[in-house]
Amino acid sequence: MHIGAVATALDRWTAVRRELAMPHPSGKVVCVACAHRCKLQEGARGVCLVRRREGQALAVPWGYAAGIAVDPIEKKPFFHFLPGSRALSFGMLGCDLHCAYCQNWFTSQSLRDEEATTRATPVTPDGLVAAALEHRCAVITSTYNEPLITAEWAHDVFALAKKAGLRTSFVSNGHATGEVLDYLAPVLDACKVDLKAFRPATYRALGGKLEAVKETIRALVERSIWCEVVTLVVPGLNDSDEELADIAAFLAGVSRQLPWHVTAFHPDYRMTDPPRTPAATLARAAHIGREAGLAFVYAGNLPGQLAGLEDTRCPSCSAVLIRRIGFTVLDNRLGDRGRCPDCRTLVAGVWA
Repeated sequence: MHIGAVATALDRWTAVRRELAMPHPSGKVVCVACAHRCKLQEGARGVCLVRRREGQALAVPWGYAAGIAVDPIEKKPFFHFLPGSRALSFGMLGCDLHCAYCQNWFTSQSLRDEEATTRATPVTPDGLVAAALEHRCAVITSTYNEPLITAEWAHDVFALAKKAGLRTSFVSNGHATGEVLDYLAPVLDACKVDLKAFRPATYRALGGKLEAVKETIRALVERSIWCEVVTLVVPGLNDSDEELADIAAFLAGVSRQLPWHVTAFHPDYRMTDPPRTPAATLARAAHIGREAGLAFVYAGNLPGQLAGLEDTRCPSCSAVLIRRIGFTVLDNRLGDRGRCPDCRTLVAGVWA
C-alpha cells in the first residue's frame, strides 16, 4: 500500500482535538505534541504524518491499537517503578523520528516504510483499562510507537486508568514540548526517555533535536513525573568514552538519582553493519556513569552477562536491594516504602 494511502486509511481512526493546537500569527496552526512544532496549513500533516490540521484544531489518532500485550514493567525498562509488576502495553502507528536502527520499526515507521505494518484494531479507553484490570496489571503503558504524537489518545486512556487505580507510563523518545508535558502531567506517572546520543549532528540524522530531549528530561524531573533514561550503546555511533561521559555528566547534573540504563545494540532494520554491543562496552559505560556520580546505572539486553549491573543497590551502604536477570525480579528486599532494610536510606523511585 502506498504510504499516502496508509495515512488516509488511518484518518478514519481520528478525533478532532484542540488541546495541542496553537494559533500562529501567520494563520497556520502549530502542533505542540512534539518538538518539531509543525506549522500547518489547512489539511497539512505534521512530520509524523498522523496528525493533520482541521480548521483551528487537529485531527489526531484515536480509537485503535496496533499492538496490545502484557509485559513485565522491567521490559520498558523501568527498574524503580513498581518492580515486578505487570504493564498492559498498547501502541499505535507512527513516529516523529526515523532512526535507522529502530527496534520497533514495524509499527513506528508505518507511514514511511511499505514493509512496516498497517494493521490496527478498534479499541476504546474503557476496553484497554478493562483489559489491564482483567490481567492484574498495575500499570498501563503507551509504547511500541512514539506516544507523544498520540498524546490525546493516551491522555484519555490514562484518565480512566487513574480512576481505576492504575499507574500510567510512556516509553518515549523524549522529543517533547513543555506544552505537551503540561497536558500529560495530571495523568502521567512515569516516562522512560531514550537519550540516543549526545551530539546534535547525530540527532539531526535521526530527525530530531538533542536540546529538546535534554529539556524533556529536565522538565519531567521538575514536574515530579518519574523518569528513567535509556541509551542504546551502538558501536561506532555513540560508544566513545567522551560521549558516554558527556551523557552521564548531563544526567548527574539534572539528578544523581536518575536511573541510567545502558543497553546493547543488535543489528536491526536499516543499520546492519555495526556489530552487537559487547558486554565490556556496557561495563565501561556503567563505570563512566558511576564515576559521574549517578547512583543507579544498569546494563541491559545482555541478561546474566554483567554481574551486578542488573541489580539495584542501596546508594548509601551498597546492599543489594533488588536482584534481577533480564526482565525477571529474583528478589526484592526494598518493599513498598522504598527504604533500605539495612541502613534505612530512602531509595528514589515509585515503590507502592
